[in-house]
Amino acid sequence: MHASPDWLALFSHLLLLSLLAIGGAITVVPDIHRVMVEQMGLLTDQQFNASIAIAQASPGPNVLFVAVMGYQAAGLLGAGVTLLGIMLPSTTLTLLVARWGNARRDWRGVQAFKAGMAPIVIALMFATGWILAVETPGWRHLLLTLATVLGVWRTRIHVLALILVGAVLGVLGWV
Repeated sequence: MHASPDWLALFSHLLLLSLLAIGGAITVVPDIHRVMVEQMGLLTDQQFNASIAIAQASPGPNVLFVAVMGYQAAGLLGAGVTLLGIMLPSTTLTLLVARWGNARRDWRGVQAFKAGMAPIVIALMFATGWILAVETPGWRHLLLTLATVLGVWRTRIHVLALILVGAVLGVLGWV
């Protein structure tokens, strides 16, 4: 763990990432990894991956992984800095844009913007999955990921059922 992290630098970086997190904070995981693990040394790869797994398995919003990372790095101070940094800009911007967009939902430009953002969100989610897959040893998680993607894409199985299957396989030690 880093002796004295620059909390203002981390907070500022998360403020910026918050505005880039189209599709949720999970889409900026690769850059959070770069800063918290590689540059600042606040977390190990194992702690980073565990933070995401713990938060994703917990009830509540998926952005909680950022608070878990901050908590692992420096307790409640770290959790507060990271969560406030990632939430403040996006929450404010979302509120303002949602009000504006709702009033103009029939505009052609608003509809085109929504359609154009879909491929960007998909690419960012893929980058996040890649970071998590590369850092996890073994092959079983890749097989489970592929099966889940195919299950969502080609069947009408509810996503929660697929999450439940993944959880059971994790409890059984398969992944």
